Amino acid sequence: MSSSRSSNRKPLLISAGVAVAAITLGLVSWQATAPADKPAGGSSAPASGAPRTDPAAELKALARRESGDKLAVGRADAPVVLIEYSDFKCGYCGKFARDTEPALVKKYVEDGTLRIEWRNFPIFGADSEAAAKAAWAAGQQDRFQQFHAAAYAEGSKEKGFGGERLTELAREAGVPDLERFEKDMAGEQAAAALNKDQEEGYRIGVTSTPSFLVNGQPIAGAQPTDAFAAAIAKAKTQAQAAAK
Repeated sequence: MSSSRSSNRKPLLISAGVAVAAITLGLVSWQATAPADKPAGGSSAPASGAPRTDPAAELKALARRESGDKLAVGRADAPVVLIEYSDFKCGYCGKFARDTEPALVKKYVEDGTLRIEWRNFPIFGADSEAAAKAAWAAGQQDRFQQFHAAAYAEGSKEKGFGGERLTELAREAGVPDLERFEKDMAGEQAAAALNKDQEEGYRIGVTSTPSFLVNGQPIAGAQPTDAFAAAIAKAKTQAQAAAK
């Protein structure tokens, strides 16, 4: 079953509220298994005695806050940023997209509290990667959210994500230029955008979907709305205190 509870995918991201020390262990675990010729983050390990950065701050800094980000909703200067690592073939990602995300958008994005940034993180093979590239291509015509909703609709993933199906989803999402959509989906920019998101996720230890960061605080799995509401409220309070 495609879910964050799959027995062969042990999530390294942990629930919100766990101590920063545990986050540090997650990063160290990734670093310990990184290829010898490619240290974590693509840089050399700090020299002995060199100051180490705060892992929680590093996770918080992953928020891109780019005003033109096609895979984001909400104000770029919102006090809270939720980063979502997801796969269109993941059942629990679909559950979150249908049952929780709309409520978060309505309550927190619309009042300026929250910004949601999506990261395409396909882990279930070629169809997952194709769907991720298609979502990115839809975003180039300002239809990412609509494509996202169509791809995560009840029963959608069971139809697969072959080429014709992806074009059908783009049509359903209202993508105006389907010829451009298909060209963008197969282009180098789509592949580069996908690689960027994947590399970021793997670098911080994401191995299952959905996984989230709320101002740098990890949440694993499609948790109830109340869990996200509590994390957002806490992050907002901390952001307001830091701004004083």
